[in-house]
Amino acid sequence: MNKAQTPVFKKSLLSWIFYGNIKLQVLLVFIILITVFTRVIPLEMQKRIVNHAINLRKIDLLFLYCGIYLVAVITASGLKFLINVLQTVIGQRASAAMRKDLYHHILTLPLSFFSRTQPGMVVASLVSELATAGDFIGMAVAIPVTNILTLLAFAAYLVWLNPLLAGLSLTIYPLALLLLPMLQKRANRENKKRVDTTRGLSDKITEAITGIHEIQGNGAFHIENRKYDRLVDKLLQIRIRWNLFRFGIKVTNNFFVNLTPFIVFIVGGYLAIHGRLELGALVAFLSAQEKLYDPWREMIDLYQAYEGASVSYYRTMEYFDAEPEHSLEPEAREPYRLTGNIEVQNLSYLTDTGIRLLENINFSLRKGEHLAVVGFSGSGKSTLALCIGQLYKYSGGHLLIGDKEVSDLSKKDMAENTGFVSQSPFIFDGTIEENLLYSCAAKLDKGETDLMPLLPPLDNRIEVLQQTGIFVDILRFGLNTILAHDQEKTLVSKIIRVRENFKRDFGTTLSDYVEFFDENKYLHYSSIAENLVFGTPNHENFSMDRLNQNEYFKKFLGLADLTRPLISLGAGLTKQTVDILGNLPPDELFFNQSPIKPDDLDDFKLLAEQLKKTKPYQLSEDTRQRLLGLALRFIPGRHKMIALPAMLEGLILEGRALFKEKILKEDPGAITFFDMSRYIHSQSILNNIFFGRTKTESPQAQEKFNQSIIQLLIGEDLLETIIEIGMQFQVGSKGDKLSGGQRQKLAIARVFLKEPNILIMDEATSALDNRSQARIQNILDSYWKGKSTVIAVVHRLDIIKTYDRILVMKAGKIGEMGTYDELIGKKGMLYELVYGRT
Repeated sequence: MNKAQTPVFKKSLLSWIFYGNIKLQVLLVFIILITVFTRVIPLEMQKRIVNHAINLRKIDLLFLYCGIYLVAVITASGLKFLINVLQTVIGQRASAAMRKDLYHHILTLPLSFFSRTQPGMVVASLVSELATAGDFIGMAVAIPVTNILTLLAFAAYLVWLNPLLAGLSLTIYPLALLLLPMLQKRANRENKKRVDTTRGLSDKITEAITGIHEIQGNGAFHIENRKYDRLVDKLLQIRIRWNLFRFGIKVTNNFFVNLTPFIVFIVGGYLAIHGRLELGALVAFLSAQEKLYDPWREMIDLYQAYEGASVSYYRTMEYFDAEPEHSLEPEAREPYRLTGNIEVQNLSYLTDTGIRLLENINFSLRKGEHLAVVGFSGSGKSTLALCIGQLYKYSGGHLLIGDKEVSDLSKKDMAENTGFVSQSPFIFDGTIEENLLYSCAAKLDKGETDLMPLLPPLDNRIEVLQQTGIFVDILRFGLNTILAHDQEKTLVSKIIRVRENFKRDFGTTLSDYVEFFDENKYLHYSSIAENLVFGTPNHENFSMDRLNQNEYFKKFLGLADLTRPLISLGAGLTKQTVDILGNLPPDELFFNQSPIKPDDLDDFKLLAEQLKKTKPYQLSEDTRQRLLGLALRFIPGRHKMIALPAMLEGLILEGRALFKEKILKEDPGAITFFDMSRYIHSQSILNNIFFGRTKTESPQAQEKFNQSIIQLLIGEDLLETIIEIGMQFQVGSKGDKLSGGQRQKLAIARVFLKEPNILIMDEATSALDNRSQARIQNILDSYWKGKSTVIAVVHRLDIIKTYDRILVMKAGKIGEMGTYDELIGKKGMLYELVYGRT
């Protein structure tokens, strides 16, 4: 076990100075000592250059003293750079340590803390608020040590030059030390207000962005603008006052700094005139006095940095000054392996504001029993589930799992024994596999170098994916993957075999759904451009949507006698589309049978009017190019407003052969042509297997595709490989590349993979369709009953009949509890929920 450490929110700002940086700080002090010595040497050299070299007209001494001066300056500059490097490293390491420790602490805070805390405030605290504290830590040793030693060294040197002049010039500094802290206190007060108001502004922005649907839906722009503007105006006033005090400090400091040379000039000049001070000594004194300003100014800056960092640091730590409700790890023991027995006695739960959400809850479950929790909205169903899962700390009563009180268990004890699925499960940015294995976090936290033996095997992962119904989705993700050229050749060769088998075994039965690529046949479900190229482009200028602008391709069309027929086809498509769809709303549904997009209809209306007066060959080059692009997008099997002339179909097939022959000679790397024996790396695995185009997107066709492809993948021992590829699909931020149903299925699969003794499901299937929900319920009934205790908060009452017991809640209390038949027979609360009032 780790020894007890001071919580991060209890650590003082100064405690971070040596946190993990002791050796660097010692090295820094050593370098500073050398630097201070090298900064005094040039002062003495100035005096000797004037008094000895120049006065005595000795060139050798001039070169010697100037050489020493130059070496000292170069050495001091190099050492100053090294000091800055060490300061930066120390400061950034301190910032990183603060952020890590605070983040680790924040993750352990109770859910109630996050219910009252805006995410923007947490982000601002971790990212920006601690940055100033880290910068100060970097300076905390270097600046005071450097400048105090420099002040002492320079002051001693000044006293050595002339005690009277040194005493008079140094008397100003005590006055500054009296006045400047007074101004700094005022600046600190305004800085605290600035930090608090900035946080409020950050929270307001986060709230508005999070609730943007409500703002726009209710037209509440003026309300939100007023709230935001008030905060901005308040921050404006605070920042003005804060900066005025800061500038006042700088002006006062500069006044004292610039007053000192006046004393040196008047007193030092008087002494030099009367022969009581050498001219070289006066020059050295002035130079030393000038250099004395720098450490003084840096000390003032350090003081300001400390005050600013203190405000940000302590304000941040005060906000997160809260202890976890439960210990994270068990002390001096392994996590408990608890039975699935649950005993709830007089359980109650009060919110931080004193609202009672649960009162006098009593029930018990034996291992393997399934309990459905139902009730009216706001009855406390989810609160009860959260208390059982230790996500809420109950206020009174007892909740026992096995013979252990839940409030006394560590988080790791609960993680080892329970699984929880919420109504809106969170999916983390990353792959499907990473999210699926998230339930194994307790195992992955043990620090073993080889984690594979700790992870569920692939067969188990695939099993839970099938159970939850997300298997087909992941298979599709895998099949839609585009393999890199350097992907293993064995996989590519197997996919080519699957392609051959697919066409051989299902070419006839799926002919109504798939049009297979055939070099000698026209493809009616591919565009004219795709028919001509009959391959995939490797260069952007040969992409299908740019061919009408590709000069090489346009020359080829002229060579193949295709330019005029295609432009004429484009003109016919324009006229026909405008005649039929010209007066309809720009809805995609109406335009499925035309290559013209709804957004382009107005432009083509103008073009149709122009075609009434002008022949296609008389049009401008840009207009002809537009018609050519329209014709190249034409897919006869889908765009049925106009038929493809048989003569043009024949010309296109001849053009296909000509284009292949021509491009292979002149630019062989431009196109990868379709070949039954070659893998197309620019296409997905699915397209490589189909080696054709689908004719329909109907669910029936998709089901047939899935069944046939799965059958072939199993035959080639490729199914697991494709699923593994599919599990590498990136789900996006918060899983936004997945549908709501897919997110819920993945979350359920995640907890199924864990196989906990107790499974808590808080409306976990609310986003699923009836079929998917029935699938999950069948798995719970057939696989989990008798094996794991299940507590399910249920919204849809048509699935609760198979539960061992049903608990009906109302206003935070248990209204009734029993089997489905018992409660329906009583015609009480459950009867009312199922059938409504009679």
